[in-house]
Amino acid sequence: MLRDRADNGTVTDTFDPARILPDDLLERIRERAVVHDRENTFPEADLRELREAGYLSMLVPEDRGGLGLGLVEASVLQQRLATAAPATALAINMHLVWTGVAKVLRDRGIDDLAFVQDGAAAGEVFAFGISEAGNDLVLFGSGTDAAPTADGGYSFTGTKIFTSLSPVWTQLGVHGLDTTSPDAPKMVYAFVARSDAVVTRDDWDTLGMRGTQSRTTELRGAVAPADRVVRRVDPGPQPDPIVFGIFIVFEILLGSVYTGIARRALDLAVEAASARRSKKTGKAYSQDPDIRWRVGAMALEYEALPPQLAALAHDVDELVDHGGKWFSLLSGVKHRAVVSAKHVVDEAILVAGGSSYFASNELSRLYRDVLAGMFHPSDPESAHGTAASAWLGPIEA
Repeated sequence: MLRDRADNGTVTDTFDPARILPDDLLERIRERAVVHDRENTFPEADLRELREAGYLSMLVPEDRGGLGLGLVEASVLQQRLATAAPATALAINMHLVWTGVAKVLRDRGIDDLAFVQDGAAAGEVFAFGISEAGNDLVLFGSGTDAAPTADGGYSFTGTKIFTSLSPVWTQLGVHGLDTTSPDAPKMVYAFVARSDAVVTRDDWDTLGMRGTQSRTTELRGAVAPADRVVRRVDPGPQPDPIVFGIFIVFEILLGSVYTGIARRALDLAVEAASARRSKKTGKAYSQDPDIRWRVGAMALEYEALPPQLAALAHDVDELVDHGGKWFSLLSGVKHRAVVSAKHVVDEAILVAGGSSYFASNELSRLYRDVLAGMFHPSDPESAHGTAASAWLGPIEA
C-alpha cells in the first residue's frame, strides 16, 4: 500500500507522489514534451515509462494487481505530471477515467467494470470515446447508433471526436443510442476493441495539447460483445452509477491537470521574477511592488485549487453523499480550475516578459495548452446553469 489515511479519511503525509513520479522521470517527460509539441507526435516513451511505474493501474485495487490508490492520490499525481507535460497528463487522464469509474462503481458494490481493472493491471490502455461534434447532451444523449446483435452485444456506428490516446489504445469505451429494442430508447455504454470497423483519422493538428493525439474516431459497425456491454440506461439526466462515476472522475481529474498547469506557470513566473533585473533600479523584478502584487495574486488563485480537488476526491473515496449537489460541485471545481489556470498563465507571461512570446519558451506552450480546458465538459455555460439550478431550482416550465 502506497498511502495511509488519517482517522478522518484524508491522505496523510506518508503518501509521497515522488515515489511513483520521481523527479528524474518527471524531467525526462518535461524534456520530451517540447519535442512532441513541436512535431505533433504522441509521447510513446512517456507512456512506456509511466506503465512501468504502475501509473496506469494506480486506481486498480491491489487484489487485482494495481497500486490501490484513491482518487485523492490520483489527483495529486496528475497535478504533478501536468507540471511536466500537460498533454501527456491529459491523454493519460482518459485512461484513468475508466479505471476511476471502475473503482467508484466497485466501491459502491457494482463490479461491472472488473475487466477494466484486470486489463489495466495487465497493461491495456483504455480510451474515452464519448465526445461527439455538436452533442451538447454529452452523457445524456448520443448521435451514435447502438444496434443490438443476436448474441447480446451491440454494434456501434457513429463518429467520436477528441479521442485521446488514439495511436495506442487497446479498448475504447463508447456510448450510443439504442432505438430498436422493445424498451428503447436506451443509452448503451460498452467497450470495443481495435478492428477494421474502427477508423482513426489522422486529423490532430491543433493549437495546443498536441501530444494527446486526440483524433477523430469513426465507428463503422464496431461490435462490443455481450460481456463488454456494461450499462443500458434511460436517456437524459439521471443518477445512474455509470453516469455518476464518469462525471465524478472526469471532472476531478480534468481539474487536476489544469491545476498542474497553473502550478507550473506560477513556478516559472517566480523563476523569471527572480532572474530578471530592472535597468531602472538595478534590483531583481522580485523586488518590484507591481510584480510582487501580480505573483501574489497568482499564488492566491492557485492555492485555492488543490484543497478543493482534495476535498471532493476524498468525499468520493469515502462514499460521502452530496445528493443532488454533486453535479454542481463537480462542474464547479472543473470550471474554477480551468478559468484560474488560464488566468495564472496569462499573468505568468506578463511577469516573464517578451521572452515568453517565443515558441521555444515553456510558457508559450502552457499558454496554448491551457486553452483546451474550455472545450471539455462541463463548459462555462453548463457549469453556470448547473450551479444556478442547484441554488435557485430548475427553470419553471
